[in-house]
Amino acid sequence: MFGRRGASAPGGRRAAILAATATFSLFLIAALVAAWSVFYAPGPKAREGEATIVTLPSGAGVNAIAAQLRAAGVIRSTDMFKAAVTLTGADRKLRAGEYEVPSRTSLSGVVRLLVDGRVVRHFVTLPEGWSSAQAVDILMAEPILTGEIAEVPEEGTLWPETYEITRGESREAVLERMQVAHERNLARLWARRGPNSIVASPEEAVILASIVEKETGIAAERPRVAAVFTNRLRAGMRLESDPTIVYGITRGRPLGRGIRRSELAQQTEWNTYQIDGLPPTPIANPGEEAIAAVLNPPRSDELFFVADGTGGHVFARTFEEHLANVARWREIERRKAGLPPGAPAPAVPGTVPGVPNAHPDPAEVPEGVVVPEGARVIRVPQQAPAQ
Repeated sequence: MFGRRGASAPGGRRAAILAATATFSLFLIAALVAAWSVFYAPGPKAREGEATIVTLPSGAGVNAIAAQLRAAGVIRSTDMFKAAVTLTGADRKLRAGEYEVPSRTSLSGVVRLLVDGRVVRHFVTLPEGWSSAQAVDILMAEPILTGEIAEVPEEGTLWPETYEITRGESREAVLERMQVAHERNLARLWARRGPNSIVASPEEAVILASIVEKETGIAAERPRVAAVFTNRLRAGMRLESDPTIVYGITRGRPLGRGIRRSELAQQTEWNTYQIDGLPPTPIANPGEEAIAAVLNPPRSDELFFVADGTGGHVFARTFEEHLANVARWREIERRKAGLPPGAPAPAVPGTVPGVPNAHPDPAEVPEGVVVPEGARVIRVPQQAPAQ
């Protein structure tokens, strides 16, 4: 009797242990199933639209990230998020940045989004040849940027490029990045200046490059246009560039129409039909190719160019060649306007027309310069010799 009772006691304990183990296993399975369902179940609906934008700052810890996600309505529970990233090892892989979380994204999807670093990237582009006033317009139109711009930067001090921007970044900060890029790239290009360049300083290079930039949108033409302007300056001829007329009128805004004859004769600091040499400031923000072109212009004897009707230009060495090119362009204008041959052609900006002028006084012609028939020659004041 005693032996049987003694034998039954261990059996009872084993049964109790097995029962407890089974109960715990069932509880654990239920807990895992619940956690699994929470981890993969659809998440909260976006409060507005089809997605929620969340920006996670650099250096934020798991607690701060969980709180921010919960506040944005992306997750339901901070504890579940922290448990999920801890158990999966994702807590050491979460990346900062701006995220667009689609509505109803599961907790698993949110964690995967942050681990993969699939951030929303924003870019802003300053095109080559746009003015500083237009650059301000571009930045003011970007809704993710903040703050006002106190004043328009000096013309020609911004580097045309595509910049990545972040939500909440100030507009002034982006402008500063454009200015720093300009200084860095201009120094690099100036170091490669060739012997045929007419410009005497990086500032002059930007001024002339801005005119080249505005004269042609075809990259392959920039060196040739730069050579024409270099030859004109070297010969003492005025640049006679239409974009400089426009800048004197609008200060960097589009004119929106053709240039009037009265504006051709209008006295402004930038009108290169009326002033000698270079204008006092750039007329736009030139890009790398235009600056490189004026710093290393090809050797040529071309002095004129005019539109060719295809978006490019035709170049000429002599005034007679140029007049023939102008006549062909005028005929193209007539056809485009539906006018009969011989009718007056409409005025079109964007050319160097080379309007006939009186023959120059031989005393005004620089020594060794062959002046094309009909071209105007001016005398550029010479620098005083160094003492």
